[in-house]
Amino acid sequence: MNIADICRNASGKISHFLWSRRIQRVKMVALGRHANDGWIANLVIYFLLSVIAYLYLQPLLYIVSTMFKDLSDLLDPTVKWIPRQLDFSNLETAWRGLHYPKAFMNTLTIALSSSLIQVVVCSMTGYALAKLEFPGRGVVTFLVILTFLVPPQIIIIPLYVIYSKLGLLNTPFVFIVPAIFGQGVRSALFIIIFRQFFKTQPITLEEAAKLDGASTFRLFFRIMLPLSRSACLVVFLFSFIWYWNMYYEPSMFLQDSYLPLSISLDRLQEVLTGVPAGGAGDALRSIDPISEAPKMAAAFLIIAPPLVLYMFMQRWFVEGIERTGLVE
Repeated sequence: MNIADICRNASGKISHFLWSRRIQRVKMVALGRHANDGWIANLVIYFLLSVIAYLYLQPLLYIVSTMFKDLSDLLDPTVKWIPRQLDFSNLETAWRGLHYPKAFMNTLTIALSSSLIQVVVCSMTGYALAKLEFPGRGVVTFLVILTFLVPPQIIIIPLYVIYSKLGLLNTPFVFIVPAIFGQGVRSALFIIIFRQFFKTQPITLEEAAKLDGASTFRLFFRIMLPLSRSACLVVFLFSFIWYWNMYYEPSMFLQDSYLPLSISLDRLQEVLTGVPAGGAGDALRSIDPISEAPKMAAAFLIIAPPLVLYMFMQRWFVEGIERTGLVE
């Protein structure tokens, strides 16, 4: 073998080695060292996240698109998402039809007061079930879980009779009083959240506070409650949203003089068209395209306050979810 053959063989080996290195580098970039490192995996993840985001945002996008359409755009099948001309009169119609200022204050009174009360009461109950030793603690925990499993439709008639005898109907106290006694909307779930949170706190904090002479109430309000800020935020937001959106209980306990936004939205169609609910009226209302845009505007006015609240508290809410163990 002469020198030329040796050089050709060496050159071929070097070229093959460099080509193999390039292939390995391309594989590394495309696939990554692990299953989720490469750009192929990232493309798949971003595609799935985009699909999920669209599924969640599509109803909201439909609401925003429809509430700015006039009647010609609603009747034109070629107008899908973007109206030819923005029509702001639908917001004015929805504002008047909902009696928005009054209904907003009614809803805010119920949601804010009941949520704040639930945070305090459920945190105290959760702390007692997690840290205090008393006879029947397991039975009380079982009863708390049982109240979470019982559908509200089963007890709605006894509650109506009780509230009627107490004179609480058509007032926000039908929601505030149960919250005071730890029986508000989803209170059992909130008690369990606080119970699991307080169980994760080290017992050395309590021992140190008791050595300093702190009572149980002082220990809770001065040490444990400030430590549970993340759990309190999660419970407050959950409670506020559930009270804000609830429909079944207000439809049973509240009348025309004290209507929240959810009931006002249900009666908006009748206000706009003048067609009463029930019988043939429901069929006529279901095919009426005139009130479609005002209804979407009304829905936007109702969901806008919780969306704004969540926008400002998103970071702390996500941190609270992680610290309370709800993601596990």
